[in-house]
Amino acid sequence: MHFDPAQMEPSAFYRVLNSVVVPRPIAWVCSRSAEGVLNLAPHSFYTVACVDPPVVQFTSVGRKDSLTNAEQTREFTISLTPEALFEQVNATGTDFPPEHDEAEHTGVRLEPSEVVGVPRVAASPVSLECVLHGTVSFGDSTVVFGRVVHIAVHGTAVRDGRPRIEELKPLARLGGNEWSTIGEVKEIRRIPFRSWEADPEIGERLRGDQA
Repeated sequence: MHFDPAQMEPSAFYRVLNSVVVPRPIAWVCSRSAEGVLNLAPHSFYTVACVDPPVVQFTSVGRKDSLTNAEQTREFTISLTPEALFEQVNATGTDFPPEHDEAEHTGVRLEPSEVVGVPRVAASPVSLECVLHGTVSFGDSTVVFGRVVHIAVHGTAVRDGRPRIEELKPLARLGGNEWSTIGEVKEIRRIPFRSWEADPEIGERLRGDQA
């Protein structure tokens, strides 16, 4: 089958696109409005934008409170969405009016951050503290870039100097109402070119795997 965005309604093509760009990590964004109201919302268009300087990005599809608050107060936190808080993560995606605090409604406990003035999710094993770097708009969506000024990780999740996936247990978004857990973890080293030159059979084995 073929899906042509020029021949489809945007909402229909959105459902297709969401079903093939998978799995998607989730930014659990906590922000504060100019009036001081906290907002906690999951955004599944989320990734690393740059390492030096450290910048992450999430997309507000439409004008969500996370976007408005980030523009007004210029800081926010992004907490990892752990499997144990599956129902709470989903519930914070409810379209509460701006004057409502999602964390309070859903029972998600927040705690003070180290650097920024916006709190982070206490039960999340990882939280990124960010200041607004800038935004870029595309049609009905806006990409929010946050410069990472601090990362807080639960000590039990760190081994050999880095956070470990088996301790983080993140949720990810799929298509429709589908979510996923981390599942099977595979580990493989990248093949350096010198090894490829030294062993021509590497390419033969890879091509054979696809025959």
